[in-house]
Amino acid sequence: MLPVFYSDLFLEHDTGRYHPENSGRLKAVTTLLRSVGWAEQLDWRSPTPPEAQGRLTDALYAIHPEKYVAAVEYLAKQGGGHVDPDTVLSKHSYEAAILAVSAWLDGVDVVLDTGKPAFVLARPPGHHALPTQGMGFCIFSNVAIAAHYALKQPGIQRVAILDWDVHHGNGTQAIVESNPQIAFCSLHESPQYPGTGASGETGVHNNVLNLPMRAGSTVADYKTRFEERIIPFFQAFQPDLLLVSAGYDANAADPLANISLQPGDYGIFTDYCLQLTSKVLFGLEGGYDYDALAKSVAATIERCLVLS
Repeated sequence: MLPVFYSDLFLEHDTGRYHPENSGRLKAVTTLLRSVGWAEQLDWRSPTPPEAQGRLTDALYAIHPEKYVAAVEYLAKQGGGHVDPDTVLSKHSYEAAILAVSAWLDGVDVVLDTGKPAFVLARPPGHHALPTQGMGFCIFSNVAIAAHYALKQPGIQRVAILDWDVHHGNGTQAIVESNPQIAFCSLHESPQYPGTGASGETGVHNNVLNLPMRAGSTVADYKTRFEERIIPFFQAFQPDLLLVSAGYDANAADPLANISLQPGDYGIFTDYCLQLTSKVLFGLEGGYDYDALAKSVAATIERCLVLS
């Protein structure tokens, strides 16, 4: 059984009818996952409610100042509004964003407990969020919060983050690049939003590896990066846990980018991750073509079932 953390509350983060990061994304994924031949091998889990999650506040405030968190809550309670031109809050967005953080923390716990992979199927995404500013559809920096939380767990000295979303995880990098216990690697289309992630950005401790990809790149280009750059980078770091910002917007069908991957290619990426360690937590970031997104998540999870 592979744990999948999900809640219908994530659907209540209402970004508007025409916003690409909308509830239809999760509906497409859950519909497919419940219809596949291996559906019975999925262990659907509800994230721990924030009020019962004693560690959540400390984990959240370790990354985001209390003033920023309070501002997000206030805006949502007033009915919502724009955090930036691309990032929208509705009346339930704060609750959904907090529950997404909780789901990531639960995911860390279960992966460390079992030594096997898990998947966080949550929204809003997080890898663009800066400590005091939401941006790029993101409110809280889910994966960075999870990484810092993991480092507080017994026996965890080093955490790796792989971001295969088509957009550079600028928020994640900004938060972790000065921490020698965290290694961050991002593959992303360049030039593309948000304009960061040059190969020369290597972190304070050479703990950052940015791999800009040209428009039109295929799985062959990605395989080369994995085998020649990513695997050696993480093997040298020897992480106790691998967190994956699993964005699926590098698909050829995706409307917001220009990379030429196919859904099944993410199964290959998953295999590379599992070669590094069985302790892998995958968490949803981008992916805006419903069909390609759903099939890509399924490809990731199906490869993980070998170890579950």
